[in-house]
Amino acid sequence: MGRYRNGSVQWVFVSRMIGIICFLIVVVLAKILTTFISPDGIYYKAVEGILFANFWLLLLIAIVMFVADIFGAFPFPLNLPAPIIKAFGSIFCIAFILNVFRWVDISFGTTLFQLFWMPSLILIPLLFILVLATGYFEIMRRLWLQPRLDTGPGAEVVHQEPPEFGQEVSNVKSWEEIGAEFRMMLFDIIHRFRQEIKKKP
Repeated sequence: MGRYRNGSVQWVFVSRMIGIICFLIVVVLAKILTTFISPDGIYYKAVEGILFANFWLLLLIAIVMFVADIFGAFPFPLNLPAPIIKAFGSIFCIAFILNVFRWVDISFGTTLFQLFWMPSLILIPLLFILVLATGYFEIMRRLWLQPRLDTGPGAEVVHQEPPEFGQEVSNVKSWEEIGAEFRMMLFDIIHRFRQEIKKKP
């Protein structure tokens, strides 16, 4: 008996590509609007100093998050690189925020960049670890809850036809079977750990 799993990779790919295309359309429209307004206006300076000056950084953030979401849509263990990629993407997001603060300081004479520059040196590794730990915790949670979700009322089960007479049966395991074995191994480790704790006086 095999279980049918609705592939969400296609949906993630299409939705994230639509997001990137929408971002490019916004950039093009903003560029068109700047041709009709005065260069001395605040809108022109904001578009030039924030959007256009950080275009490649924003595009890099979008691509990094796109790749992370693609990996995250795959079953275990193919989704293991997703938290690492998202953690690096979070660093690029902080870099963009600092660039915005720098533009605000130049345009309005504030000290936001100097105020947040030193704390960001501590925030970057903390955010990297937090995103990394949260991502792997979510993967472990899905592995732990996957057997319950597969046997739920909404699970769709497809019966595989038995192999024909004389047909060789492949011994190659699928990623779903590998994930199931990993969940059983994780359950055994936790169960033995609990037993060892109960044995202690």
